[in-house]
Amino acid sequence: MKAVVMRADWDPRAEARLSEAQVRDRKAPANLVWRRPSFAWEELPMPRPGVGEVLLRVRRCGVCGSDTHCYETDAEGYVLFSGPTRLPCVVGHEYSAEVVELGPGVQALRVGDLVCAEGMLGCGVCEACRVGRPNQCPRLEMVGFSAPGAYAEYIVAGERFLWNLRSLAERLGSAESALDHAALVEPIGCAFNGMFVSAGGLLPGGWVGVFGCGPIGLGAIALARAAGAAGIAAFDVVPERCALAVELGADVALHPGECDPADVLRTMSGGWGADMVVEAAGAAHHTMPAIERSFAPGGRMVYLGRTGQRAPVMLDVLVTQAAGIVGARGHVGGGCFPRILRLMERGRLPVSAMITCRLPFVRTLDALEASTDRRNGKVLVGYDDV
Repeated sequence: MKAVVMRADWDPRAEARLSEAQVRDRKAPANLVWRRPSFAWEELPMPRPGVGEVLLRVRRCGVCGSDTHCYETDAEGYVLFSGPTRLPCVVGHEYSAEVVELGPGVQALRVGDLVCAEGMLGCGVCEACRVGRPNQCPRLEMVGFSAPGAYAEYIVAGERFLWNLRSLAERLGSAESALDHAALVEPIGCAFNGMFVSAGGLLPGGWVGVFGCGPIGLGAIALARAAGAAGIAAFDVVPERCALAVELGADVALHPGECDPADVLRTMSGGWGADMVVEAAGAAHHTMPAIERSFAPGGRMVYLGRTGQRAPVMLDVLVTQAAGIVGARGHVGGGCFPRILRLMERGRLPVSAMITCRLPFVRTLDALEASTDRRNGKVLVGYDDV
């Protein structure tokens, strides 16, 4: 089968402090060890499903900001992505697919079913997994970074990581539309996990700020609107993404360099401030001063944007406002996938406008390149008829 494979040189930075296991497994934070990345089509053996697994034909796969950060490098040639990565690896993890073969022991899925897939593969037996923290599994494998990804004609996945799209297709009246929407569940799931699982949720009538209007930020805006936010202010440096933010439900979307975001949030809320701030820009070293000044009493910041940089925080602000900062990684557990699918099925999460670029599978490398200008909402590949 054909697939897009990422390769790079293992060349740990001098300051990297790697464990024996990281060196042995060649699996470590990518920005510390992987240099001079390359992406190319390769012919790979057809995967075969094992016990409890299914073989899937990939129908859609979104380009994630993490994929873009693997594609891009710093001045020294190291990839920008800071998550754990093992190379070479087939890239891509935001996918929807069709079941084409069942492995032994598969219980609920059938050949021909359409599914979307979780990309965080917890072991299921460690304490973190067993107490409901699968995103923090110490043996976590990540599809497209340390486990085979979906920029490929076929992928094998465990049945327990898949969600059937039958109801979504029936509600939308189209398998193609269901596949499109389902490829958005993973990035929206990252926002859902941060806002409603890790941070404890948003009460209706709350005020929300979103920094960064890429797909995860756009997902946060749509979720905040669905949750009954009184007002949402979004901030991004790209005009096209600001326009998308308004289309997805923001009341205002502004360039943070052309306004004072804290003043915008306080004015919108009548002086109260933001009950929840989502940092999806991966630029906390720039955004924290405004976020600190925007906290409402008891406000929460959800940090979703990954970066290898430290960010200064005035901790006294957290004391004064009884505010908090919550970090969140991943999109599994906490009912993220089924709840998002239910909202989509019932028309309460209108997110189709997030898809701004559709390309055929054969143009996956072009899709990665297109993602680097950060003007699109979501770039999807996998359209046979484009």
